[in-house]
Amino acid sequence: MSDSLLLASIMIAVLVILLPILFHLTKYLGTSSDNVRKNEPVEGGIRLTHKDSFDGFNVKFFLVGIIFLIFDVEVLFMFPWALNLGELGLFALLEMFVFMGLLIAGLVYVYKSGILKWT
Repeated sequence: MSDSLLLASIMIAVLVILLPILFHLTKYLGTSSDNVRKNEPVEGGIRLTHKDSFDGFNVKFFLVGIIFLIFDVEVLFMFPWALNLGELGLFALLEMFVFMGLLIAGLVYVYKSGILKWT
């Protein structure tokens, strides 16, 4: 058996034995409190009530998440474009302006329709 394989085996064995013991010891060594306020679930700063799980969910969380993903993907497209702009030329510059224009038009539509208002 090679030295590196022996070392890796010992490290794995120590982790398999040591980690459960350490997790079990934190129950006794750490402080704990059974505070009712501490154990309440919080979703996005809004205290959840303990109702039926099939009750309605505010769709604005979903819409803001989708809007964030759209503009996050925009950045993913713009980064490689910016790195290769010198090689791509004027046509790629115009294409990116069209792409950004479409996304800005989408943002204006979202803003005008009131999706981003929380009241």
